[in-house]
Amino acid sequence: MTNNDIIRRLRYIFDINDASMVSTFGLSGLSVTRAQVSNWLKPESDSDAELCNDQELAHFLNGLITKMRGKKDGAQPEVETRLTHNMTFKKLKIALNYKSEDILDVMNLADFEMSNHELSAFFRKPGHKHYRKCGDQILRNFLQGLQMKLRPDESQKQEQENSPYKSN
Repeated sequence: MTNNDIIRRLRYIFDINDASMVSTFGLSGLSVTRAQVSNWLKPESDSDAELCNDQELAHFLNGLITKMRGKKDGAQPEVETRLTHNMTFKKLKIALNYKSEDILDVMNLADFEMSNHELSAFFRKPGHKHYRKCGDQILRNFLQGLQMKLRPDESQKQEQENSPYKSN
């Protein structure tokens, strides 16, 4: 998954408009324009599409945390220049104030089962012996489950449209 895929999915899941996208970036200290946001949201095949780098995605995720949980007292966290799926997953967990059980429930909505031990490995430090790298499949299933939980009507419509058994 690219950073652009992640931003597009999060925008849809949380139903964020362009102005809110710009303000979410601003909450973490990055000033972006509506045109930049628009270019990040365009499909890669579009000639105006721009790639969202790790630092920009980190700013968005930090802004999302601030927007959903409130501003942290004291010094604000440093924005990462390199972002992994593990870090993205952890930032989403923080923004949503989810516990392991909540994440497992969301994963089950996407028909993806995992144990609490498997899940906790994604949130460990990279040097830990039980650390596990979060791949595209895990993050994609989490985002899919989140969409099913937070936008159930749209998810059902999408499933029906993609079903080979839909009635005409």
